[in-house]
Amino acid sequence: MKRLLYWLTTPRLLTAILFMAIFTMAVRVPADTDTWWHLRSGQYIVENQTIYTTDPFSHTQTGREWMYPKLAQVLGYGLFAGTGWMGVSLGLAALVTVAFALVWRVTPGNLYLRVFATILGVLTSALTWVARPQMISFALAGLVLLLLERYKRAGSRWIYSLPIIVILWVNMHGGYAIAFMLVGAYLVGETLNRLTRPRADTVDRPDPALSWRQLGLLVGIAAVSFIAVAINPHGWQMWLYPFQTVGIGALRDFIQEWRSPDFHASMTWPFVIMLLLMVVAMGSASRYVDWTDLALVSLWTVWSLFAVRNVGLFGLLTVPVLARYADAAAGAYLPVPGKSLTRRQPALIYLNWLLLAAVMLAATLQIGSALWPLATTEPGQENLPVAAVQFIRENRPPGPMFNSYNWGGYLIYKLWPDYPVYIDGRTDLYDNAFIRRYLNVMLAGEGWEQTLAEDGVNLVIIEKGSVLAKFLKRQPGWQEIYGDEIAVIYVRKSI
Repeated sequence: MKRLLYWLTTPRLLTAILFMAIFTMAVRVPADTDTWWHLRSGQYIVENQTIYTTDPFSHTQTGREWMYPKLAQVLGYGLFAGTGWMGVSLGLAALVTVAFALVWRVTPGNLYLRVFATILGVLTSALTWVARPQMISFALAGLVLLLLERYKRAGSRWIYSLPIIVILWVNMHGGYAIAFMLVGAYLVGETLNRLTRPRADTVDRPDPALSWRQLGLLVGIAAVSFIAVAINPHGWQMWLYPFQTVGIGALRDFIQEWRSPDFHASMTWPFVIMLLLMVVAMGSASRYVDWTDLALVSLWTVWSLFAVRNVGLFGLLTVPVLARYADAAAGAYLPVPGKSLTRRQPALIYLNWLLLAAVMLAATLQIGSALWPLATTEPGQENLPVAAVQFIRENRPPGPMFNSYNWGGYLIYKLWPDYPVYIDGRTDLYDNAFIRRYLNVMLAGEGWEQTLAEDGVNLVIIEKGSVLAKFLKRQPGWQEIYGDEIAVIYVRKSI
């Protein structure tokens, strides 16, 4: 008992508080509409006991091959079926916490600076936390970074597990390419470290560099991992999947998470602050800047400026770099928390446990207040066409249906199979040409009526204030049969 009492040192207390705070912050209402189609997909696989490879959910892409990895959807649906929306929210928080716990293990330096860098990384990445399979990629990215850092600094043999991780990853989410991006950054950085390394290590070059043999081994492991990508229901075609998704130009024009960050929005400011502090820390640190650290920061800075969805990975994967150079620049000026407690410090012992209990209580209350609404209502009610969907269920207007992209996932969950959707958030299924075709209709562009006719659309459910809604209101061939503050429903009068 006494041993347990003295276990809670100041460093352990700070670490415990940090990760309780991360978990509490990550517990949020699942508000992303894509969550709905992920759940329906998982349910479809479980009920039919098959990993389907062609689209069953839309009437515009029926039968077209859909390569999206689906194992995460099965797991997500299993969690949802067993625990409801509360379980989904807690699962998201667990993935975020695990990701930062993995990175924490390779975050060096003074404890206060480690905590600061991690908190800043959490705030930076928080804008990308959603209840979708991409959060599995988030956690696995942290795991791969851990393996690479341990390999670089301690020669860890756990790097041999990378092909297994890639097999799991490629069947979970298309973000498996992140593993190869990380390996590529280490290969480039370590090659430059080796080429520019002096014959004898000096004080200002404290980082180890992989030997040529280790670099060759890492290349071999990466090659085996690349071959392992083909171990999935779609085989070798998954090698092309990341390029096909990134190559859809309409994503950057239409979907917010694929656009460059809007620095007028306050949610992007932690990213700016973290990047600036990274530059300041590297510039003022009295030590050599490791090429691998520079490669990591450069890689994820470029990708974050390319698409806001990558900001989350920047916030996660560059935490060790920030802590390392901040420690080199300012660590000597900060106190070092005591690593042990003695019987001469009874007040401090009990104070630590009291603080831990208080934080645990506050976290429990916060988590409870965040989850309580999910006990009785579905998430996103204020932005989803709940009443309009109920109207369609009760009145059964004839389809096929044209719908808002933003509602596609929700409509798949609520109306399929009676009403297959026109479009939804599966952008890898709807190619660039089709997404632009959809946008042209939504904006009532040239030939929009002909497009609806060619696609056999007889039912339209869209946002009340949209451009298309205003045009349909003036068209003699269409009739409004339902409207509320969120959605309107139109049908062809000839039907």
